[in-house]
Amino acid sequence: MKTMSKFCNTVVAASLVLVSASASASEADPSRLGRDLTPAGGEKAASKDGSIPAWGGKETPAAGWAYGKNRGAAWAHKGEKPLFSIDAGNVAKYADKLTPGQVATIKQVKGYRMDVYPTHRNCGVPDFVADNTRKNVGFAKLGDDGWSLKEANVPGYPFPFPENGAQAMWNSKMRYRGLALEYKNAITAVSPRKGADEWIKATSEQTLFFPWGAKGSKPVSKLPDIEYSTYLTYNTPTALAGQAFVLSLFLDQPGSETFYYFTGQRRVRRMPTYAYDAPQIGFENQYLVDEPFVFNGTIDRFDWKLVGKKELYVPYNSFGAYDFDAKFDDIAQAGSISPAHRRYELHRVWVVEASVKAGVRHVSPKRTFYIDEDSWNLVAADDYDAQGKIWKYREGFVIPVYETGTCDAPAFVQYNLNEGRYVFDMNSAGTGKDIQWVTEGNSPRYKPGFYTSDNLRALSDR
Repeated sequence: MKTMSKFCNTVVAASLVLVSASASASEADPSRLGRDLTPAGGEKAASKDGSIPAWGGKETPAAGWAYGKNRGAAWAHKGEKPLFSIDAGNVAKYADKLTPGQVATIKQVKGYRMDVYPTHRNCGVPDFVADNTRKNVGFAKLGDDGWSLKEANVPGYPFPFPENGAQAMWNSKMRYRGLALEYKNAITAVSPRKGADEWIKATSEQTLFFPWGAKGSKPVSKLPDIEYSTYLTYNTPTALAGQAFVLSLFLDQPGSETFYYFTGQRRVRRMPTYAYDAPQIGFENQYLVDEPFVFNGTIDRFDWKLVGKKELYVPYNSFGAYDFDAKFDDIAQAGSISPAHRRYELHRVWVVEASVKAGVRHVSPKRTFYIDEDSWNLVAADDYDAQGKIWKYREGFVIPVYETGTCDAPAFVQYNLNEGRYVFDMNSAGTGKDIQWVTEGNSPRYKPGFYTSDNLRALSDR
């Protein structure tokens, strides 16, 4: 543990040097966005040694790609070979570019390997998102509570020049993902207990709706006070089949508004405590409500410190987690996601430390999040227990999204290092159906009125 603590201190010290240099270089000048910075606020230039190339703009698929066709097969660099691999035998050599959670996972999970590929900076934004982001400089603001989002032009990153960790987290939350995400056949998987071979594999249909995601430009103060709403209904296993819920997260209200339909009771119940570190129903306490997408939920229970930037090997262009044509069991293997379906690249990331506030409880009182500078996607997180030891490591699988012109990372994996189990969710791996990013449409699911207790009751009683 002493070695791990020393490594953590080294990461923080290196990051502080980077952020100090960045802060002294210039003020928050919106004209820099698209000039020496990317439209999202990342550094356009390559790293000094060239291992991280200059930003290349948004990725376009091969000619003929359309929704329903394999995304990875349409990627320009699909035939690349790894530069090298990191495993338990050489992890010390690369530890300065890994998170403590990555190091612990490599050491503890038998056969775990990270294949590192050439870096591609292919995350762009549409013009209207770039315009809104520039207009947000000096306009977007947090509430007096220090955590809620009170104003911003959307869709756009509220704080391209973040001054604190809360602003960086809001950039991640408000990244452009279109109007909705549709999962026609999702699998939420939890690996077996030690010594067992029985998985939890829950199949479901799910829609995520972003009421601020319509193309154009509006201030969030003129829109519904919602970060996103979701509807999910389970199809299998028998213990969950027929259960469903609607959940809404808000821009300036703590917790969530959740209504859950229980088949055995044939009724909808309001779930006022189904948020934060509450275990998700049906997954043996392996999966908390605030763990999807690497982080999910309101940020009011933590103090957020922007530590700085760091170069890390992170999941990037990881199309294997979205390979709906593959066999799920070939991707989600006994101890981890198959190395062949994980791809790592060297990227610059923001490091944000979250410490639980005084007088508030959480099973992970300290967390560290790593946010991609080009897309503001959460690419990794280390969770610490009450004794200060790492017990969970999460990583999000970033891919370019051809429909939106941005990158997204809905698919993620979480390793519980104390219990030797992992969760794999929000992906399309092995499901036979791709995730659909919707940029416009008139479906009832793309309206706030769909996500109500009355509508959930009507849908569930059919």
